[in-house]
Amino acid sequence: MESDFLIIKAEEDGVQVIGLTRGESTKFHHSEKLDQGEILVVQFTDHTSAIKIKGKATVQSRHGSIDSL
Repeated sequence: MESDFLIIKAEEDGVQVIGLTRGESTKFHHSEKLDQGEILVVQFTDHTSAIKIKGKATVQSRHGSIDSL
């Protein structure tokens, strides 16, 4: 499975990025906490079906850029 990368840039301290699993029941499987200005490069995998972001961040992909509130 080949997947595009997403770039997440924290716009404030304490932004949480949480990876959610695939399968019959969705579960948290990984989390990161970013401080302002930090960047995390992520991608969907065989184990990761969703990524949840808590806090103010900018997400960039090949489709464009979006800001969380």
